[in-house]
Amino acid sequence: MRKILLIARREFLIRVKNRKFWLMTLLGPILLAVFMVVVGFIFAYSGDDEKQVVIVDEANLFEGTLKDQANFYFTFSSESLENLRKIEEPDFDGILFIPANEDLNRSEVTFNFYTSKNLNLDQLSSLKSIIQSEIREHKLKMLNVTEDQLNALSTRVTIQSEDIDPASSASETSTVKSSEFSSYLGAGIGMLMGFIMYMLVFINGSMVMRSVMEEKTNRIVEVVISSVKPFELMLGKIFGVGLIGIIQFLSWAILIPVIVLLGNLVFGFETDIQTLESMNAAGSISPDDMEYMVYQFMKEIDQVPWFKIISLFILFFIGGYLIYSSLFAAVGSAIGDDMQDSQSLVLPITIPVIMAFYIMLTTLRVPDSTLAVWSSIFPLFSPIVMPARLAFDPPWWQIILSLVLLIATVVALVWVSGRIYRVGILMYGKKASFKELGKWIFRKDI
Repeated sequence: MRKILLIARREFLIRVKNRKFWLMTLLGPILLAVFMVVVGFIFAYSGDDEKQVVIVDEANLFEGTLKDQANFYFTFSSESLENLRKIEEPDFDGILFIPANEDLNRSEVTFNFYTSKNLNLDQLSSLKSIIQSEIREHKLKMLNVTEDQLNALSTRVTIQSEDIDPASSASETSTVKSSEFSSYLGAGIGMLMGFIMYMLVFINGSMVMRSVMEEKTNRIVEVVISSVKPFELMLGKIFGVGLIGIIQFLSWAILIPVIVLLGNLVFGFETDIQTLESMNAAGSISPDDMEYMVYQFMKEIDQVPWFKIISLFILFFIGGYLIYSSLFAAVGSAIGDDMQDSQSLVLPITIPVIMAFYIMLTTLRVPDSTLAVWSSIFPLFSPIVMPARLAFDPPWWQIILSLVLLIATVVALVWVSGRIYRVGILMYGKKASFKELGKWIFRKDI
């Protein structure tokens, strides 16, 4: 055990003293925040291409009511459609034709838009939305229905879950009682837990593999192996790199909220307030509704079993990390002199991790489905899927069974990886095949 700790300490100090580690630790959250801002800007960008549209409204439906919006500028013309289409160099981008005999009472109507350049998808969607809104307003006027009368037909419905047992329902400790916010909060926490687990397992496991491959390529391992057993060397690397990963994760857990908060205060806070004020003015969110939403959200946050979730998250992280890092270490030892050879051996390890991530996304919608339950119990998926289910309060028997199988799989795969590692770490020249790896597991001589 002492040698394992010494190797872990060496692996830890090598990386802690590396400037790249601290640069990634400090710059990682900033780069992530910049990436999120850029992606958000890209998705929010609707373009600045203005369209001048001439409307020939033979039915006289929209004149005086249709306003310029969404980069569309409308002009009504009394000229005939034929004359407008004959203009060789028009000062407009298109002609929207509303025929006189168009029946708006039908469920679907078609208007022709004449242009020399087709609208893109966003522009087409915006134009359709504008016209649909105007037709709706026209129909409301024809029916003598006001907007307030129409809104009065809508009733907000809230579904609150209650324990079927009257005694349990009255208890404050009931795990069933919840509001509609519980599902959203549970999905948010589950998404966060699952994504963090995915990143930690994948990144730290890859770090272990790279460490093994570098030492093997540089022939450092030949010196180290004279003092320690290969299995001890593998465990030392796993523990040392794992500690680095935990420190990096804790650093990011502190830095990311701080950066997001500062960014929101500098760039987004005023915009958010203006948005809320405009929604308030429009009547879409009343002060009472806003107060209720904030109160309910804080109430749900307070009822989350944080100790249970975090404790189990740590256990599943340790299990998942030991499984995948030992497999990555075994693969790293089996690679030849060319690091490009690792792809075919790494693929069988990465497939379960990626599959677990996508199953986790499905689990957020249906946490008690058959797929979610058995995936959270299957050892190769459970480190990622089960943390995503914890916020939805799965039965204890599922959690215990998942942990038992995870521990058994950790023991088995660490042993198998150790058998491969002890042979592969001293093999040079070419990449081992899967058949050779199978022989190494049961090979008695080293």
